[in-house]
Amino acid sequence: FFLFFAGICSALKLTVPSHTIHGIEGQPLHLTVDYNFNTTASEIQIIWLFERPQSNPKYLLGSVNQRVVPDLEYQHKFTLTPPNASLLINPLQSSDEGNYIVKVNVRGNGTVAASQKIQVAVDVPVTKPAVLTEPSSGVVEYVGNITLKCTVEKGTRVVYQWKKNGKPLHAGPNYTFS
Repeated sequence: FFLFFAGICSALKLTVPSHTIHGIEGQPLHLTVDYNFNTTASEIQIIWLFERPQSNPKYLLGSVNQRVVPDLEYQHKFTLTPPNASLLINPLQSSDEGNYIVKVNVRGNGTVAASQKIQVAVDVPVTKPAVLTEPSSGVVEYVGNITLKCTVEKGTRVVYQWKKNGKPLHAGPNYTFS
């Protein structure tokens, strides 16, 4: 004798556009989160946490229905507008790099929960490059070498490329790069 129960699944689906998002230091960054469920909700809770490698997650803010409860330390930096679960970070700083965890709980007949993690990488804009020549006169007719040094004061993920007359230079007998 077998007894079979069929029930209604009250699933909660929580989606993020990407699990890694690059933001620019000093600019606002919007972490977009969508969720949907197929049950009648009496309460919707949204929680945002932040974690850096080798550290415990920190509570940033949360909400129950429309009421937002921020951590007072971060209340002017993070914005949540329930029932939307998306988070606004403004302004983004290099110390904001890490993992952001969003958890949504929906209470109806029972409670269903889902969470997602978004890794935020903070990019620092590259400053204008400075080029120095050695010897400083820059004149080496027919003999000798000239060294060009390019530096930037700030920037992440900096890539250097030398060009002559608009075309990339490649290492060879006349050019060396380091």
